[in-house]
Amino acid sequence: MSGGRIAVGNWAIAVGVAAALLAAGLSGDHPAARLDPLGHVLLAAGGLALVARRRAPVAVLAATGSAALGYQAVGFDVPAVAYLFAVYAAVRAGHRAVAVAGSVVMLVALPLAILASPHDWPVGEVLTQSRDVLQLAWLIAAGAAGEALRQAERRADEAERTREETARRRADEERLHIARELHDSLTHQISVIKVQSEVAVHLARKRGEQVPEALLAIREAGREAARELRATLEALRDDDAHPPHGLDHVPELVRRARSAGLDAELTIDGEREDVPAAVGRTAYRVVQESLTNIARHAAATTASVRIDYRPDALVIRVDDDGGATPDAAPVPGVGLLGMRERVTALGGRLRAAPRSGGGFTVRAELPVDRAR
Repeated sequence: MSGGRIAVGNWAIAVGVAAALLAAGLSGDHPAARLDPLGHVLLAAGGLALVARRRAPVAVLAATGSAALGYQAVGFDVPAVAYLFAVYAAVRAGHRAVAVAGSVVMLVALPLAILASPHDWPVGEVLTQSRDVLQLAWLIAAGAAGEALRQAERRADEAERTREETARRRADEERLHIARELHDSLTHQISVIKVQSEVAVHLARKRGEQVPEALLAIREAGREAARELRATLEALRDDDAHPPHGLDHVPELVRRARSAGLDAELTIDGEREDVPAAVGRTAYRVVQESLTNIARHAAATTASVRIDYRPDALVIRVDDDGGATPDAAPVPGVGLLGMRERVTALGGRLRAAPRSGGGFTVRAELPVDRAR
């Protein structure tokens, strides 16, 4: 139930009880008419106090009990209905000892309040009148109802926690299973590619031969694949200790691009703020895939990466000076399709196309809901 509906329900119960108490008080006989206004105020106050029974059950228990004793002392012979609601609320909130102690005080104090009232009750009828005002059976029933609901809510909470723990455990087991499968199926092959390319480059240089660009690209791709696979396996095995790459790792991507011979620069605009983890991961992947495509396919010498922090979006733009033109646009590969899927999944927009003056531009706009 939403907070607004709970508040409306609290007010409805409080106003209903207050109205019932006032109606009972107005229909009865009151020996001291001059004290009627005070009695009416106490009747209404006892009922309206119930509006806070969820937030402050102990205070409401004291307020309704005091109001009941007050209007009995004034001469209003009205059952302590509001106090029964307060006992129920206090026990439901877990204050059983307070509810029992308060009820004992009420049972002792009610006869005294009735004796102090303007009614000329015979002493022998005071206890009978006290039982009419606060029936012990109704008092026990209110406390039992509160305890029953408290136990039901506690069992529901435990069941929810158990479901969450079970789901978390299953997710951990599935993550470890995926990590084992990736390790068994890919690690060996990637290691073989990486080692063989390293050896081939070493032997070519040792013999004084020109190392083919394709071989260098294979070596760099093998290194990058090994790093990515290692990071993925670490993240799968321990998601908290090894968080996935995000915006903080973009400078490392640019540095690696420079070390591979590409004149790459990084520019950050706007006031840097925290962004959702999913947005940061997607931004990292966009930059990573863009720089990888430039190194492999663009025949470019320079590249610029711009990160623009805006109030409602994070904009990533990667430009290169390669040979792509609108007349000879490259065919979108798996990398571009993967980028588009990641960006679209977050409700963003991706544009990847050649520029009229030559070169290629990748621009991703990722929405950022900072309030959420």
